[in-house]
Amino acid sequence: MKKPKKRMTLHEKAMCAMEAAVKKVMAEHKKAGRPVAIWVDGKVKMELVK
Repeated sequence: MKKPKKRMTLHEKAMCAMEAAVKKVMAEHKKAGRPVAIWVDGKVKMELVK
């Protein structure tokens, strides 16, 4: 017997959308060889995607 699917809360939907968007951007930057701005120790740092 299959379990019924759990309905996602608005927060869960937003988190899934954000994760998908970040994955897409990271893949695009990696393909183009562009650095990504990240926040490290209170400062913005530009790093290439590995």
